[in-house]
Amino acid sequence: MKIKKGYRLRPLGKEYILVAEGLDVLDANTMVSMNATAAFLWEAVEGKEFNAETLVQLLLDEYDVDRETAEKDVKALLQTWNEADAIVD
Repeated sequence: MKIKKGYRLRPLGKEYILVAEGLDVLDANTMVSMNATAAFLWEAVEGKEFNAETLVQLLLDEYDVDRETAEKDVKALLQTWNEADAIVD
């Protein structure tokens, strides 16, 4: 997977907003709210190839979380990013 060009992560208080910008993005009105953990993952893989296991391992390395929880959270996050059309396989 890879993050599509044209998406920018913007801080908004304690949260982050993923905003679609530019010609590479079909829907310029797309915005996704993310917490600090999701933003950490986004920034860690931006511009790189990654898969679900990459994100799980980042969570395990950075946070005190068990594998099952990390896998569940990554699955939900990837679904959100897919629905926003922010990543490509």
